Amino acid sequence: MKHIVVLSGAGISAESGLATFRDSGGLWEGYDINDVATIEGWYRDKERVLEFYNLRRKQAALANPNNAHIALKELERSYNVSIITQNVDDLHERAGSSNIYHLHGLLREARSETDPGMIIDIGTKSISVGDLAEDGTQLRPNVVWFGEAVPMIEKAAEITESADIFIVIGTSLAVYPAASLVHYVNDRAEKYIIDPSSTEMHLPEPWVHIKETAAIGLPKLVNKLLQNA
Repeated sequence: MKHIVVLSGAGISAESGLATFRDSGGLWEGYDINDVATIEGWYRDKERVLEFYNLRRKQAALANPNNAHIALKELERSYNVSIITQNVDDLHERAGSSNIYHLHGLLREARSETDPGMIIDIGTKSISVGDLAEDGTQLRPNVVWFGEAVPMIEKAAEITESADIFIVIGTSLAVYPAASLVHYVNDRAEKYIIDPSSTEMHLPEPWVHIKETAAIGLPKLVNKLLQNA
């Protein structure tokens, strides 16, 4: 069974109604990216950061998987599918996909302030200042902020190298180190990118650029791949 590896970005979640920082010029409903998505912002004002992620968690819980998420699940009928996502929502999980690797963490999880491996699933619950992990430190969102290391990147590179077919969805490949994964794709692999905008990096042939939104372009590609399986 051929291995399809998918790299998904904010564009696929945006079609489920989840806004992105890039679409809003670095502001999100009055929150500045430097205040709520950096480790410096966390130490400056933990209450504000928690308020922001509590809001995001509730918004994500109200969103539903769209046709792109569902199409990826359909691929599992004929392919081994691995999804590497930059997104912190759980829409891929709720669509039924089996193998999902979150590069930047998950909104529905909280972790110890000092131990990245001490993680709990909080679902849609809020985190408040004074909520503690088992080690006695403040709970924080289990998300990777700008300036922090991406623990899953080496595993993601290993998965990418094994791809027979590699699909990029909903990202202009501007965020590193996630964007660097395209350099690990085997020369012999089929390569597709689905995004209405141009990419931030030059992707030479044989990359196929489908300039449509994820919810429109991906189901078309999935139908083609299923027919060819």
